[in-house]
Parts: sequence; structure tokens; C-alpha cells
Amino acid sequence: MKIVVAGASGFIGKMLVPQLSSKGANLVLLGRDDSKLRSIFPKNEVAAYNDIERASGGADLFLNLAVVNNDQSQDHDTMNSVNAHFAADLANSAMQAGVKRFVNVSSIHALDPNDTRPYASSKRAGVSAVDAAAGGRATHLYLPVIGGEKFAGVLSLLNALPKPIARSLLGPLSALKPVLPVNELADWVMQQAMTAERHVILTKGQRNNPYYATISRGLDIFASAFGLVAFLPVLSATWFLIRAQCDGPGIFVQERVGRDGRAFKCYKFRTMAVGTVQAGTHEVSGSSVTPLGGRLRRLKIDELPQLWNVLKGDMSLIGPRPCLPSQEELVKRRADAGVLEVRPGISGLAQVNGIDMSNPEQLVEWDARYIALRGLIFDIRLILQTVRGGGRGDRVAK
Repeated sequence: MKIVVAGASGFIGKMLVPQLSSKGANLVLLGRDDSKLRSIFPKNEVAAYNDIERASGGADLFLNLAVVNNDQSQDHDTMNSVNAHFAADLANSAMQAGVKRFVNVSSIHALDPNDTRPYASSKRAGVSAVDAAAGGRATHLYLPVIGGEKFAGVLSLLNALPKPIARSLLGPLSALKPVLPVNELADWVMQQAMTAERHVILTKGQRNNPYYATISRGLDIFASAFGLVAFLPVLSATWFLIRAQCDGPGIFVQERVGRDGRAFKCYKFRTMAVGTVQAGTHEVSGSSVTPLGGRLRRLKIDELPQLWNVLKGDMSLIGPRPCLPSQEELVKRRADAGVLEVRPGISGLAQVNGIDMSNPEQLVEWDARYIALRGLIFDIRLILQTVRGGGRGDRVAK
């Protein structure tokens, strides 16, 4: 497979090019200074950007690594000129040369619409610019921190440590935020890039990371136990108010779909009239919500009994919201996307962004995004957003 790589002299490129070469890729490396590239990669074919169309002729894949990084002190215009406009120029030249697939390497920072820093916003602008230039033949690859022989960004301190110590610290540090080994990036380029979807978030998703699993579960146990004790007066008062104002139980128990598709009993304060149909909240009439229930839902107090579910291990503080077994389309989409591999949560990325179960396709997209991006720092940020009132919960039908 012939692969053209732009920006190969950067941090990722220096680690990735040898990996691709070892896997049998026929590489052409592009840069502003071809003599510099030749000194770094003496065994590979190199070319300057002004010779891009000739060098790209007959290529299967064009990999754009050219970037002004977020650790470089540049203003928005400078970052935009490289991360958006130059990326679009490369895509246009690649298409003119007949390249079959253009991969624009981006960052997971660009996925947060609330991140308005120059780097993130310029990378988001690059998506639109490249799409316009590539005519739908581009894949946008969102990467976390990349690790290999060297580390950059928040992990750069590991470079000063002996390799055995650095490797031993990598597991705990990667529990804080996603880290992707460069060899896994190389495998993706060689095996999946040519048939990839338009947007790909490439991370390990904390799978098989015992540090994340242990610390996250410890945080769940501590927070839920503390919350049940601290909010005991609120829990008791809410239960008495519900019982005093309407017939029926104060706690509503409903079967939900949990981790690995197993059903569990989910606890909430009852906010709807007795006899309300068992269905997704968006399918239930707003008239079914009691006056007190409406206030509890606005303040999210109705969710507090789920701290018991968290303590038991049915749920986590943060994760995809659990759905009903009867929501078969959503269950299937989640199973196909790997969403059911994790515990459901009281709150989650989709919820703080106002996305509920009325749109299964969009919800699963955001659930899968959470799994790809999750880490202790991200989870704590979502907890704080929820506490500050982020999200609006599942909306009832009008």
C-alpha cells in the first residue's frame, strides 16, 4: 500500500513512520524542507510540498499529520492557517492526484464544542475545510495522547525517567486520560483506514486498564456511600412528601438494562402518577408527572436513590443512562456499538449535552464517544457539570 505522509517530521510522525515501514508500507514523506526529512528518514522517499501532486500519484492513502500543536504558543490565525486552510489545500491536492483516501489527523480536544482554545477550534474548522476539499472522501481521525519511545504533552515528564520506571507509571497515568500506543495507530492505518467511516475516535477506551477500573469503582463506592449519608435528610423528607401528596409508593422501582445486557432494578423517587404506562420517558405524557414530581425532576432529586444502585455495583456515577428492556432498538444499537460493555450511569456525556432517549441513533453515538474518551479527569468533569445543573434529563412527551 502506498501511503503519503504530510508532517512526518513531527512528534507522531517520527514514531509512526518506522512502524509503517516495518509493516511493509510504501511511504512517501512530504514536508516544507525535503532535505531535513531526508536526514531524519534516509531510507524513505521524500518530497517537498510544492511537488505534492507528482509524489502522491498512484497513492492509496494520504495521511495528514501536519499540525500546529496545542503546546505551541501560537495565535488563532496561525493555528487556523495550518490546521484548517493548509489541511484543505493538502486534501485538494491529494484528490487532484487521484489519492483514494485522505485521512485528516485531529485531536480529541476538537470533539468538545465548549473548548474554544485556538488549537481545538482550529481543528474543528479543519473538519469542514477538508470535507469541502475532499468531496466526501476524507476520514477525520481523533487521537488522544500518543505514546511510544517518547511522550509529549502531559506525559512528557516521563521522557526524563528511566524506561522501566516510565513504563510502570504509564498505566496509572493513562487512567487519568486516554493514551494510545503508536503501534496501535500504525495497525489502524494499515488495516482500517481505507474503509473507515467519516469520523473515527481511536483510543483504547480504558479497556483492560486495571488502574482505571479500580480507582473508578473506588470513587463510585466512596461517593455513593457518602451521598447516601449526607443526603439522608433530603431522601427522608422527599419520601414523606411524595407519600403525603399522593397515593402509591415513594420509591419507584423499574427494570433497566445494565452492563453486558443484564437487567437490574433501578430506584428513583416516584414523579409520575400511579398506573403510568411503563415506557421510555419521552413516550410518556407530560400530564402523568405530578406537581411535586415536576419539581423533583427539575432539581434532579428524583435520581438520588440511584446512589444505592451505584453502591451495589449496578451503576456508576458516570456512564450511559440505563434504558428499559422494551426499548429494543436502543438496546440493539448499544450492543452493536459496545456501549453495554460498561456500567450505566446516573449521568453521562449525552445527558449533560441535552441528548435523551428520544433519538436512539444520536444517543448511542454520544454514548460510544464517552467510552472512547473516558478517564478519571473526564469523569470528574462530568460529575461537576451534573452537580452544577448540566443537562436536562429525559423529557416527557407533550
